[in-house]
Amino acid sequence: MAANFKAELLACFGQPVDENPTGVMQEAGFRELGLNWRYLTIEVPPAKLRDAIAGARAFGLRGFNLTIPHKVAVIPYLDEIAPDATAIGAVNTVRREGDRLIGENTDGKGFLHGVRADAGVDPRGKRAVVLGAGGAARAIVTELALAGAADVLVVNRSVERGSAMVADLAAKTGCPIRYEPWRGTYAVTAAADLLVNATSIGLFPDVHAMPPVDLSGARPGTLVCDVVFNPPETPMLAAARRLGLPTLDGLSMLVYQGTIGFRLWTGREAPAGVMKQALAQALGVA
Repeated sequence: MAANFKAELLACFGQPVDENPTGVMQEAGFRELGLNWRYLTIEVPPAKLRDAIAGARAFGLRGFNLTIPHKVAVIPYLDEIAPDATAIGAVNTVRREGDRLIGENTDGKGFLHGVRADAGVDPRGKRAVVLGAGGAARAIVTELALAGAADVLVVNRSVERGSAMVADLAAKTGCPIRYEPWRGTYAVTAAADLLVNATSIGLFPDVHAMPPVDLSGARPGTLVCDVVFNPPETPMLAAARRLGLPTLDGLSMLVYQGTIGFRLWTGREAPAGVMKQALAQALGVA
């Protein structure tokens, strides 16, 4: 049998990327399925993004991820944007179809899968509060709305950014999405079924930082979620657990958005358990 030493290539483009562990979990999945694929974590400054996409085409990359600050800026350099990514207005995953590069967004889908599979909560009919108005918030708000949430409230300090995002997503989804300015400490009320920190507050190295929220008014059973994955045990989740509230950490979203990308790239079902274990070991929480 003829030997084949050619590895299929994937990548992550962002700046900074030093603390991004996506490659660890993706390569664990490749090994588990015996795939000769490699995942490269590459620092790309904004001024070089066009060149990076041209390089991805030239190298025949099977796909790539985008992280800060490229999730919106990459859109003009792609051949097609999936409808849900168009609604969200950001791309975090690109797949190759022939010679075409197609932009997808797996962040919100990964979050929803974690809510359903790991927390056992169906978002349909639920009332959600999402903190923040960045790329992660856009994806989560869109997917919650499309999943049938009864009400989605976005809380953000910048009125201009928050209200513009809400108006845009409400028009695109036709779903009830509201905005409230974040002034001082946000008091969670018994009306919320789901609270999501979609900001970067608490992300390494600021591991002791907590969004200014008061959880004391939350009703029993309110699910408290954090998209921060490093560390998985954020101060907000620790505070929620002290009050006896159920929680969902950022590892869940990171793993499941990654398994969706894995399937888009390889056509194979991702070994989610293996990938999550590799990620937990890399972050020192296994």
